[in-house]
Order: sequence, then C-alpha cells, then structure tokens
Amino acid sequence: MQALVIDDSRAMRMILGRMLRELGLEVAEADNGRRALDLIDAGLDPALVLVDWNMPEMTGIEFLTTVRNPPYASTARILMVTTETDLPQVIQALESGADEYLMKPFTQESVYAKLQLLGIEV
Repeated sequence: MQALVIDDSRAMRMILGRMLRELGLEVAEADNGRRALDLIDAGLDPALVLVDWNMPEMTGIEFLTTVRNPPYASTARILMVTTETDLPQVIQALESGADEYLMKPFTQESVYAKLQLLGIEV
C-alpha cells in the first residue's frame, strides 16, 4: 500500500514516514500540497495521505479541497496531522475532505489508533 506524507517539516516527514514504513507501507513525501499534487499527477496513487495544515505554496486545506474534487476525486483515506486544535478548524478539515484529524504533538500509539479508525492494518 502506498502512503503520502505531506508536511513542510522535514523532521515530521521523517517521523511519520518511519512509522508508516514500520507498518510495511511504501511512503512518498512532499513538503507542501502543490508538490504532493505534482507527485499524484506523475502517477502516485496513495491509498493513505497524512497532511499538515500550515504549509507554504498550498496549505493542507487547499490540498484537501483540490484532491477531493475533479479532476482528482481521490478516494484515499486522508488524515490531517496538525497543530491546529480549535474545533472550527477540525470541522473545516473534515468538511474539506479529511477522514480523520490528529493533533500535534502525537504519540506513535495515537497515530496507529487513527490508522485503525481509517481501516489501515497496524
């Protein structure tokens, strides 16, 4: 199964990527939503996407809105992983196409719990 980690923090991409690889997933990384779309345009078809909210060029919300609508209309399971903790932002992310929401900082156990909610075997 392919996963895509989108975060402008290299350290965060490494942490999440390592967790996903330990579960046997193939992991691609992008440092913003625009680069993530470039990967998808080039043929990447992730079943799982972990995306940050606050990034340059294209935010996580802009990515969600774009990837959930034509021409993409992605059916990937999408987990928003962010420091944004206010309820209106959680609602906005879910309404924009996120399937689950995880607040930073997080633990490995909390990531795995969210993946289980998404139907990803852990």
